[in-house]
Amino acid sequence: MSTLRIALERPVLEAAPLLLGAVLRHDDVAVRITEVEAYDGPNDPGSHAFRQTPRSSVMFGPAGVLYVYFTYGMHHCANVVCGPEGQGSAVLFRAGEVVEGVDVAKARRGTTVERELARGPARLCSALGIRLIHNRTDLASGPLTLELGAPVDPALVSTGPRVGLREAADWPWRFWITGDPTVSTYRPAAPKRTR
Repeated sequence: MSTLRIALERPVLEAAPLLLGAVLRHDDVAVRITEVEAYDGPNDPGSHAFRQTPRSSVMFGPAGVLYVYFTYGMHHCANVVCGPEGQGSAVLFRAGEVVEGVDVAKARRGTTVERELARGPARLCSALGIRLIHNRTDLASGPLTLELGAPVDPALVSTGPRVGLREAADWPWRFWITGDPTVSTYRPAAPKRTR
C-alpha cells in the first residue's frame, strides 16, 4: 500500500487540510495546492456521493485515487478520494500555484497571468491537462501524481463555506492558505429559480 493512500485513509475533514501545499503533477506541469473543499459522501447532501451512482462510485474506492467529473458541459474538476474504502468521501482541488511548467500551463489556459493559471477547479484541471480519461487514476503511481509536503501551519489555514453549492453550502469545509493570491474568489450558489 502506498504512503499516499495511508496518509489519506482518514476522515475527510482531517485529510483536506493535509492537501494544502501538496504538489499535483501531470505532463511537465506541477501545481502546489492552495485551496481545497471536503465532501463527505452519504453524510453530506452537497456531495456527489450523497447517493452512490455510477459516476460517484469512484469516491467509494480506495484513498489516493483521482475522481474527475465534467460540469456545466464545459469544465473538468478533480478530486482525490479520502477515508476508508466504502466511505464515499473526496477532496476537490479548488486552486493552486503553478510551480513547474508555467509556459505549458499558459498555453493550455490561454493567459499570461500566472496567479490565474490554476485559480479555480476548472482552471487547475486545464493547466494540468486533466480530462475524464484520468478518472480513477492512482495518484501514487501516475500518470498524474500527488506528493504530500510538510503540513501547512494550522495558523496559516483558513476555513469557510464551500463554493457554488445549494445543499450544505454554509458548512465550513473549504480550506485555503490564508492570503495566498492563487486562492479562488468565493461565490455562493445562485438561488434556484422558481417557475
